[in-house]
Amino acid sequence: MDVEHSRAYIDQLYSNDSQKCFQAVSELKFAVIGSVREKGSIIEQGVVVRLLQILRAPDLDVLLKTEVATVLNSLAKGLPEHASALVQAGILPVLWEQLDACTGGGGGGSSSSGGVYTQMLLCCLRSIYRHGCAPPPPAWDHKLLSTLIHHGYHPPSNQECVANILAHACKVPTTCEQQQQLVEAGGADLVACMLCSPVTRVQLPALHCLTAMCYNNERVSNVMATKSYGGKAVPDLLAGLMARDRPREMQLAAATALTFLHRAGALSADDPKIIYKTLQCLVRFCRRDREVWERVEAGNTLAYLTERSIHLQRTAAMTDHLILTMNDYLKDTTPSTPPPTPTPATHPISVSPISCRQYDNPSTWPELMLEAALKVYASLGANDEDIRQRVIKTDGLMNTIVASLSAASPPVQLAAVRCLHSLSRSVQTLRTTFQDHMVWRPLMTVLKTSTNEELVAVSSSTLCNLLLEFSPSKEHILDQGAVEFLCGLTRRPHPGLRLNAVWALMNMAFQAEHRVKMSILHHLGTDQIFRLLSDTDVHILMKTLGLLRNLLSTKAHIDQIMQNHGKEIMQAIILILEGEHCAEVKEQALCILANIADGDVAKAAIMSNEDVLKKLMNYMVIPNVKLQIAATFCISNLIWNVEEGAAERQNKLREMGVYKLLQNLMTTTDTGLFDKVKTALQQFH
Repeated sequence: MDVEHSRAYIDQLYSNDSQKCFQAVSELKFAVIGSVREKGSIIEQGVVVRLLQILRAPDLDVLLKTEVATVLNSLAKGLPEHASALVQAGILPVLWEQLDACTGGGGGGSSSSGGVYTQMLLCCLRSIYRHGCAPPPPAWDHKLLSTLIHHGYHPPSNQECVANILAHACKVPTTCEQQQQLVEAGGADLVACMLCSPVTRVQLPALHCLTAMCYNNERVSNVMATKSYGGKAVPDLLAGLMARDRPREMQLAAATALTFLHRAGALSADDPKIIYKTLQCLVRFCRRDREVWERVEAGNTLAYLTERSIHLQRTAAMTDHLILTMNDYLKDTTPSTPPPTPTPATHPISVSPISCRQYDNPSTWPELMLEAALKVYASLGANDEDIRQRVIKTDGLMNTIVASLSAASPPVQLAAVRCLHSLSRSVQTLRTTFQDHMVWRPLMTVLKTSTNEELVAVSSSTLCNLLLEFSPSKEHILDQGAVEFLCGLTRRPHPGLRLNAVWALMNMAFQAEHRVKMSILHHLGTDQIFRLLSDTDVHILMKTLGLLRNLLSTKAHIDQIMQNHGKEIMQAIILILEGEHCAEVKEQALCILANIADGDVAKAAIMSNEDVLKKLMNYMVIPNVKLQIAATFCISNLIWNVEEGAAERQNKLREMGVYKLLQNLMTTTDTGLFDKVKTALQQFH
């Protein structure tokens, strides 16, 4: 374009003459449409600020404003950096303000020209949100969100824009508060309406919006599942959109929406729409004759669908040779046809938390396929041992998993660790396959080198299983410095990491050699044990008590540990017994006392503490059988008559009234408690 001419019409934009201004905007429109270079040039010259001023001017004609909105829409359709520049220039507040004015009848909203202006405002918003460079609309303000939803009911062109704005602005992860705000503003009713639209361009983004609204939100999902339009409930509408005569991306999007409704608790695993429609649809899209993007999306969604339900896992495992189909993912990454062109109408809008990628780069396809397959295998083998063995016997899978643990791609690493974690629940696999492939070696490398918290969390959870007493990997892991690493992990702020670390140490301490136990106590330290026992997460507290219980086992170990750390350990137990804890926690503390009472020398730590003895007596009569059994068992160990000093201990406890309490307990109807009481009384005789 001629530079002088360009300068001239830009100058006219600032004219007070509305006709000259309109002519300048029209020339600007024709200049930027179809020209990426010209869009960038106009933005660099700062023209956007003037265009926004025109939109905000209350006395200017709606036709001029419509022309300006058209120019801004064209600029927003350019490169992502163009849309970002518009956002930085403050376009969003202006667009929302003008849209609200149109809704209220201002700006000529009631006229034909006003209707076109409204449409162009929505088109501009849609173009900006498609680039993903804008915050949720409009900071999730209820009034303006309601305004947007109001425009989603008519006409189809507006519906398409609103559906796309919501779909892109609601990309997962959406917070629970944002999901609830959408429902309160009328989003659930609008989505139900849009699902019945005859226009695919409206239905598809509506599906993605529904998916984002329901993700991991039981309350919203239950609301959505009860909504209906045209006499049909939303789940039934979704099932209809999975019909084979529907566009492929619509079938997948509907299956994803139903998957999220199920995972949020709105639909059960045995609901026909889940087990017979959704699962079957996803398995069908995993076939080798489908395109890469379809297979990846279907695989990821299928893994998420079946992750928690053993019923769905078993059904999926015997549907259409799924386990063998997943093996094809590891070998075949060439699509039968190219992926769809990434146009707004045909390319899938990926909003699922299980797959947020585009598929335009063929070099990424192998790792996308690999990740999806590993996720499916992880879900299928999560609970059923027979399925696990079928998965493990998949040709080349273990070699693939081991190699993937060292992959450069964090998502592939995470999928590999999840698969390993699922398979590690098999005793047979721990003893054979894992040892043959030395999976502990790359797993420890991941744990020590990764900065990805989620990856470390799943890896440490897997390590818990590899440290079980019967696992041949246990000694190798110890040699890799696992004690020091896990003790360090207990100090991390993430509760999941602390839990896994303590759990792994508990497994490590079970029937361990004395050197291992002393190493744990040395690296963990009594101060950290106290911190873990004061943790607000009851699961961490329980595993810490389990760790102490395993450390204090075997008479010789009990005596040596109590000799070095007896004072601190007794303080920790008293802390639990006196605290406001549930019965399960206090039972564990009493069991630790019972272990201490089994030591030859360690008994003195209890017998010399009348406060602890009185606590034991109190728990013997407390109306909770498990606590009574644990307390009685501890007493029985203290007075075991074949051990040195038993007579003195029996006399002291008899004087305190323990013998009488035991006699009173003989009337119990609980057989477990009766046996423990009978054994304790026999020691007195």
